[in-house]
Amino acid sequence: MTIKNMPILQLLSLLLDYPKQPLIDAKTELLAIVAETAIAEPLKQSLSAFINSRTNGELMDWQSEYDSLFERGRSLSLLIFEHIHGESRDRGQAMVNLLAQYREAGLDIGVKELPDYLPLYLEFLSTQGEQNAQIGLEEIAPVLAVLLCRLEQRESDYACIFATLVVLSAAEVDLADIKQQIAGEKRDDTPKELDKVWEEEMVSFIGNEQTSSACGTGNKPTDGQRRDQFIPLSTELLGSAEAGEQLYKAAAAKRA
Repeated sequence: MTIKNMPILQLLSLLLDYPKQPLIDAKTELLAIVAETAIAEPLKQSLSAFINSRTNGELMDWQSEYDSLFERGRSLSLLIFEHIHGESRDRGQAMVNLLAQYREAGLDIGVKELPDYLPLYLEFLSTQGEQNAQIGLEEIAPVLAVLLCRLEQRESDYACIFATLVVLSAAEVDLADIKQQIAGEKRDDTPKELDKVWEEEMVSFIGNEQTSSACGTGNKPTDGQRRDQFIPLSTELLGSAEAGEQLYKAAAAKRA
């Protein structure tokens, strides 16, 4: 399976980013993209229901729920390398490698997000052609699958976004096994657990000039860069295959 309709990645990137009024204003356009996307009808229905529900509600309520899901605790972090490398030294090098790849593709990041912020990564993949986009999604499929299962566990409609990403990745993941692995996880978004996180030493992965940049994605790739590249995305920057295979058990053991 290949990603034949690249705007779907841009749409999913927007839906996973912090919700703002322009997203609500673009409801009609978002629904049109879903309708035209070559994905299974159940996924279309779930994404359309998500868009309708969220854009018809109060923005502040949406923002509050977003904060409680993705910005409290680490189990639902949208930072990809948080789930692959944790706080190891490998995470810093992975950040550097991914940032270099963005720049090589003509993307000068100007946002206050780390390079592995999932919405930013999806936006990047949407510019790299079908083959590269699928390779990029396949590499992070274990992370996407774990997040999908955790969101389903919390009965969040954000799960439909990750279900779509897992399908688009065409990766073979055992969702039943992941659900079993995380069944006994302790919530890490409680006041007690959050206090522990704040007590830990903060780790800086990129320079201050990068984190203090103004909002905006900066330079976009040229038309030539938007096509499939001769050399596919680097699979090493997202960790080894062994690391991916051990993700599920490692995540469960970390919070046991």
